[in-house]
Amino acid sequence: MTTTLNSIRRLGALALLLAFGAACGRKNSPAATAGAEAIRLGKENVTIAEVRALRSGPVISGALTAERQATIRAETGGTVLELYADQGQSVARDQKLAKLDDNVIRDAYESAQSSVRTAQMAVELAKRNQQRNQALYDAGAISSRDLEQAGLMLTSTEGQYADAEARLASAARQLRRTEVHSPLAGVVSERKINMGDDVTPGTPLFTVVDLGSLRFEAAVPSEQLQVIHVGMPVEFTVDGFPGRVSSGQISRINPAVDPATRQVRITVTVPNEAGHLATGLFASGRIAAKSQNGVAVPVTAVDERGVAPVVYKVTGGKVQKVTVQLGVRDDLAEQVEVTAGVAAGDTLLMGSAQGISEGSMVQVVGD
Repeated sequence: MTTTLNSIRRLGALALLLAFGAACGRKNSPAATAGAEAIRLGKENVTIAEVRALRSGPVISGALTAERQATIRAETGGTVLELYADQGQSVARDQKLAKLDDNVIRDAYESAQSSVRTAQMAVELAKRNQQRNQALYDAGAISSRDLEQAGLMLTSTEGQYADAEARLASAARQLRRTEVHSPLAGVVSERKINMGDDVTPGTPLFTVVDLGSLRFEAAVPSEQLQVIHVGMPVEFTVDGFPGRVSSGQISRINPAVDPATRQVRITVTVPNEAGHLATGLFASGRIAAKSQNGVAVPVTAVDERGVAPVVYKVTGGKVQKVTVQLGVRDDLAEQVEVTAGVAAGDTLLMGSAQGISEGSMVQVVGD
């Protein structure tokens, strides 16, 4: 009886093992894999390889400054009576910005005007006297000495008249200097005075900046001088405008190398007619020394941690690990050229999706 029970138990265990083995076989079969649920990915986890222009060249950084700006200083002393402009305000060339007290200067101007009128009358009187004496001399009524004295009197009054006119012109200049005008069209970046302030000649009053054209000053290593030249395009981004690429051209290259840094200063002229950029912003970019078209992908789509760079390509809904060859690297656009292993239109994984095992089924959701 005991032998029969043991035989029954052995047969039951064998049946269970066979059933488990059959289940495992079904689970690992191609049909089972095809029916597995695909991993769903968002559009932020994939990218499409595309043909685009790639640029490379020396990387530069620096600050934006104005090509033209003016610090306006007081040309005469006085009390600030009126202000017509404030910080951030656009002004035209020769627009009035402020008015200083002109009472003392106006008195001097009016006195100079009176002196000119008096001197002018004296000249006219001396001219008539000269003409009369000339006629008397011609008739033999007076001596040559009397005629000479009349001539000297005319010369003297003409000198006094010229001096009076010079003093009037000086007073007029001083009077004009009590009105502060902008020497250029631009934007008031600083206003350093307030109503009622007493200023002296040389006191800073305003700073006006012409934002129509900026300059980007930077430095490049001396060994890269051979790849840059005046007129070469420059692309850069600035703080405050993430993702927005601005452009300019190299306008000047300093002929002297800094002995301490072994770098050369360059100046990039940046058009800014719309006034979107501002002075003082930090800029970083690249001189476009080389440009070519190629199949490009984001640098984050390439895994360069191994011996050779690889990408994770989606082919037929499955993840495929592919070794690639890289070409031009566009650091500003954060794109890299793939010269082998990827074609335009291929779908690649990015970010955390690159951790998905090769051969796994994936499905991209969303647009």
